[in-house]
Amino acid sequence: MSDPRAHVVGTGPNGLAAAVALARAGCRVTAYEAHAVIGGGTRSAELTLPGFVHDVCSAVHPLGVASPFFRTLPLARHGLEWIHPDTPLAHPFDDGTAALLERDTAATGATLDRADARAWAELMDPFVDGWEALFDDALRPLLRLPRHPLLMARLGYYGLRGASQLVRREFSGDRARALLGGIAAHSLLPLDRPPTAAIGLMLAIAGHAVGWPIARGGSQSIANALASLLREYGGEVVTGARVASIDELPPDDVVFLDLTARPALEVARTRLPRRYRRRLARYRYGPGAFKVDWALSEPIPWRAPECRRAATVHLGGSFAEIAAATGAAWNGMIDERPFVIIAQPTLFDPTRAPPGKHTAWAYCHVPNGSTVDLTDAIEAQVERFAPGFREIIIARSTRNAAEMERDNPNQVGGEFNGGAETLFQFVFRPAIRVDPYSTPVEGIYLCSASTPPGGGVHGMCGYNAARSALRWLGR
Repeated sequence: MSDPRAHVVGTGPNGLAAAVALARAGCRVTAYEAHAVIGGGTRSAELTLPGFVHDVCSAVHPLGVASPFFRTLPLARHGLEWIHPDTPLAHPFDDGTAALLERDTAATGATLDRADARAWAELMDPFVDGWEALFDDALRPLLRLPRHPLLMARLGYYGLRGASQLVRREFSGDRARALLGGIAAHSLLPLDRPPTAAIGLMLAIAGHAVGWPIARGGSQSIANALASLLREYGGEVVTGARVASIDELPPDDVVFLDLTARPALEVARTRLPRRYRRRLARYRYGPGAFKVDWALSEPIPWRAPECRRAATVHLGGSFAEIAAATGAAWNGMIDERPFVIIAQPTLFDPTRAPPGKHTAWAYCHVPNGSTVDLTDAIEAQVERFAPGFREIIIARSTRNAAEMERDNPNQVGGEFNGGAETLFQFVFRPAIRVDPYSTPVEGIYLCSASTPPGGGVHGMCGYNAARSALRWLGR
């Protein structure tokens, strides 16, 4: 194909990554966005009051900095600036202290029980030392020979199990167990299920190696930088353009769907064979999220002062409490003490709020599609570790799991990882295929988080899909 034209449906980070990779290789690319604003899960908006900028979905981006593709792009020239808090992550306890995920593993160990300080470093250091090689392999399809087999074998040895099994084996105290357990809970899976250990390890390693940064001005800056780079390469972005069916697009052009399995099925139904449609229909989504954004009169008054050094704070107390909350959501129940993930970006990025004011962002796991309002439960968890928190709230915006899907149909049932990252779907997503980005129809590709390596703002699903298509196109 001498002058290929590609159409990308959806402008989340994966769709934009696919579009950039294709345009850089010389393809003519048009990306379509149904919303008036690009970005998908990386949008930012004034959700509470004028002048208070909140991230609509994703807020903190360890995988964005670690991404093998994003690292090759001149995104800083297009306005993306990463802000690194003093500490990537804080995990407070009821005694007024906190465990910290620091950039240095020894410094992290100093916040844990003494017996676990050495164990933490021994577990993490070999991965941190080889982090670039690790992420180069781990963020590509697993059904291929790794470039660094020994490092990936080590990750498999520790990671292909539940986080519960890993922390019981490696640590004797609850501070280390809770710290790693809270990180593993980003998987949205029960912590006794594989591969929650691998997901927790990868995010912890990223924290040590590259940090857990935020984007200045909001996550929207990531999407804006990618779109600006796409235009520099000659690509086009069209907003307010919902593609209801790929039949609306020229039949001889290449199509990329930055849509998770179920929306992709709806858009491409007329072109996909029955067996593949059945596979997409059986694809499983995990728990959803209930999200709260606050406009605040001052910073959150944490009892543990170390929490003010981190943009991300995990509220769950002990490992047992975190495990109970994540297991409840997976099994269709609501835990009265939800595990809460908080971002407090204005401690480090004052551009997001009026002078002297602040924003905060939080969510907890809920059953897929839940309409339950957990505002009180989330605020009670914050108040537990930051007495007086409710007194500094100026305004709030809430969104239950069903509303999350209405705002972004890719988040089926309010789930934002592109589908449950069970061990089977961790390897085979969205269906069993040697090339998970291709479909049985030539020229139609999937590039969303329903393909490997799954959820997170890293662009690798889109980049990997573009590479697959470029091989087919002979480029």
